[in-house]
Amino acid sequence: MDIKIFQLLDGAKQAEGLTVIIDVFRAFSVACYAFDGGVSRIYPVGLIDLAYQIKLQNPEYLLVGERLEQKPEGFDFGNSPSQLLTGALKGKTMVHTTSSGTQGIVNATSADEIITGSFVNAGAIIDYVKLRNPVKLSLVCMGYACQYPSDEDTFLAEYLKAKLEDQPVDFSAMVEKLRYGAGARFFVPERQAWAPSVDFDLCLDLNRFNFVLKVEREKDLYFLKKIEL
Repeated sequence: MDIKIFQLLDGAKQAEGLTVIIDVFRAFSVACYAFDGGVSRIYPVGLIDLAYQIKLQNPEYLLVGERLEQKPEGFDFGNSPSQLLTGALKGKTMVHTTSSGTQGIVNATSADEIITGSFVNAGAIIDYVKLRNPVKLSLVCMGYACQYPSDEDTFLAEYLKAKLEDQPVDFSAMVEKLRYGAGARFFVPERQAWAPSVDFDLCLDLNRFNFVLKVEREKDLYFLKKIEL
């Protein structure tokens, strides 16, 4: 298996084979918590105007996501897993737009197959990749708002690659580095309303879920399909 790690939108555009679009803080962690909470379908969209349009046409849909990390006007939830834990999600359809992860999905146009990447379902991702046994595996780290690489996404790519190649990897060391580095923003008092400290722990709850989220297409929209492992 040829495993390559890519970064940001250019990386998404280069991705081939089975592609994992990675957004640990927080898009694809949020998506996992949403499905676990009972959401029936998630439409990941890149453009916020499209998200508003879909919501206007389907008022019963949940509008979830962020711009500049905060919940946009009119959204039901921000891009926060802790918010979803107490939300009424069962049977709902969710429209999800973010600055990083959902952008990767819509730009990975050369991929044969796309799944999402987060630590909360890392073990399931590894099992799924082994099951599919692709010739090429692309691990695409979407970084911070697609502007620059982020440690959390790169760490997950390195973690997945190491596990697939039967190499040692120290997840605890990654968590500690994130706590005082890229994840330190979750511990700033004035940011707790939209980036609470509990989100840090929820996004790094390794192997909490035993399913992957596969990207499918329906007419002009992508949607995420939950596949139990």
